[in-house]
Amino acid sequence: MDTFEWTGRTRQGTIQQGERVATSREEVITLLRKENIFATSVEKRSRGLNFSFLNFKMPDLSDLFGAGVPEKEIIVFTRQFATMIDAGLPLVQCLEILSTQSKNPALTKILKEVRSDVEGGATYTDAIRKHPKVFDELYVSMVSAGEIGGILDTILGRLSTHIEKIMRIKKKIKGALVYPGVTVMVAIAVVVLLLVKVIPTFSAMFEGFGAELPWLTQQVINLSNLMANHFLAITGVCIAMGFGIRQYYRSEKGRYRMDQLFLKMPVVGDLVQKAAVAKFTRTLGTLIGSGVPILEGLSIVAKTSGNKVIEAALNRSRQSISEGKPISEPLDQEKVFPPMVVQMIAVGETTGALDTMLSKIADFYDEEVDASVTTLTSLLEPVLIVFLGVTVGTVVIAMYLPIFKLAAVVG
Repeated sequence: MDTFEWTGRTRQGTIQQGERVATSREEVITLLRKENIFATSVEKRSRGLNFSFLNFKMPDLSDLFGAGVPEKEIIVFTRQFATMIDAGLPLVQCLEILSTQSKNPALTKILKEVRSDVEGGATYTDAIRKHPKVFDELYVSMVSAGEIGGILDTILGRLSTHIEKIMRIKKKIKGALVYPGVTVMVAIAVVVLLLVKVIPTFSAMFEGFGAELPWLTQQVINLSNLMANHFLAITGVCIAMGFGIRQYYRSEKGRYRMDQLFLKMPVVGDLVQKAAVAKFTRTLGTLIGSGVPILEGLSIVAKTSGNKVIEAALNRSRQSISEGKPISEPLDQEKVFPPMVVQMIAVGETTGALDTMLSKIADFYDEEVDASVTTLTSLLEPVLIVFLGVTVGTVVIAMYLPIFKLAAVVG
């Protein structure tokens, strides 16, 4: 017989660990189950020298390039999982069915690993916690609350609805940014094409005039010569600048300043704030309604907010709430959230229906995001048309000014 070191979780969620003498790992798991302990780790105690460092394992490519599971796949999986559990199917059988019918290879692989861990005695929560790129902290915390409370099917149903609504907000914002992004890219491409291919033809023709060119025409020709002679260098500088901005945005300080700038921008800042409020209230409302403690819920919401300014404000508020203050008071002091949101949260705290009130705020701000996206699109369309016209028109006018001047002299 061998000695095994084990770690497990009780039905109340308490973590326990110890040692057990048995003939196999499976026997340890069975013995612990009889004591209402769900084993999360069972390892045989090593004897003598340990040469495990010689077992080299290639890194998983999903760790380098992401899990490759879109949110839509997670929504479908979660909803189907909730339906199966509600129908009374065992957890392992649900995972086996879902892993077989999934068309996403990455999700199939992850579900098989989760099923294997659950079969080995781990809780579903601990099994999915090993895959943070697919199941984030919000997902894991809600599943944990569902397992402990015995309402996993209900929690999974709420989760699928929550993810779907958050994804809808993201799509609206991304959709609003597609049109201006494409327009700007087209304008840049047209101008570069004119400078590199068209302007040199005019420049050769103007050299035969023997007269001084207009200032605007000369500047455009100088820019054309610069682009033609140093095209690769300019392209390299642009790529380096883009990479530098991206790296700066990835740093804590850079991300905070950029997010702060987005919130202060006219029109765009209003949209960013409303989207952040909608996500914050919906996520916190879902967590509280699922039985997650408020302090833990605020910590999760801060990490998943997507905005460093909002995250910092929530972390400061969480510290004040842990000292006994009501939620609405520190949120009001932060000045990041609109007064109406703070007042409605205060009412929810007073009436004891905070989760319901947060859901109502989220529904209201979902509609506000729709209105802001429509406003932003209607404002950007004429601005972009003018930008495109002025950019291309300036180059065209600069090329025709010498011709007009020559025609005036001849006339």
